[in-house]
Amino acid sequence: MKKLAFISDVHANLEALTAVLDTLGEEELVCLGDSVGYGASPNEVVGVLRKRASLVLLGNHDNAALAGDVSLFNPRAAMGAQWTARELTPESRGFLASKPSMMEAVFEGVRFRLVHGSPDDPLREYVDPLTHSKLFGHYLTKLGVGAIALGHTHIPYTWTGTEGTVFNPGSVGQPRDGDWRASFALVTVQERRVTVEHRRVAYDWELAAQKIRDAGLPEQFASRLSQGF
Repeated sequence: MKKLAFISDVHANLEALTAVLDTLGEEELVCLGDSVGYGASPNEVVGVLRKRASLVLLGNHDNAALAGDVSLFNPRAAMGAQWTARELTPESRGFLASKPSMMEAVFEGVRFRLVHGSPDDPLREYVDPLTHSKLFGHYLTKLGVGAIALGHTHIPYTWTGTEGTVFNPGSVGQPRDGDWRASFALVTVQERRVTVEHRRVAYDWELAAQKIRDAGLPEQFASRLSQGF
């Protein structure tokens, strides 16, 4: 039996990440991208992930901070990416730059496809059950995997069919499903079966929000932390 903790979209929210990690035991930690962006603690978050996570993916906000290309971002998100680019240390940049946006991993004999966006567009496409559920079986069969784990939408869900399991752990640092608490998923792989348990944990969002304001980042980045959207 293998136990893992899947997180995604931490978005430089150290308080949320710390609260999640405080609930975990010895589970292997997997991060599905967007470690930075929006929040005010990019280097601190990267430092924690360097020590604690076994697998980390590159997300679109990570990539924007590294490459400087914010052409697909709205003005506030672009400002956040540009601020992050200025703040990242060489060590943090090197860590993020070494990460793929999609990869495969095998846990207890089950092959997982790990991706930030979608298997067709790892950095940009949003995969939502309302629009993609009829494609989940196709994705699993096409890729020859038993599970797909993805992030990017900031909304947690699990889909299970005869072909396998598709899940999103939601967002640690900026949930958008109406629940402000940090979202993550505990995954158990046993006898080639994948079980996903979604979890939420409260954190000091007021401190995270104050750090955002002190950094001069857009007010919306701070105010939305208490709202969950």
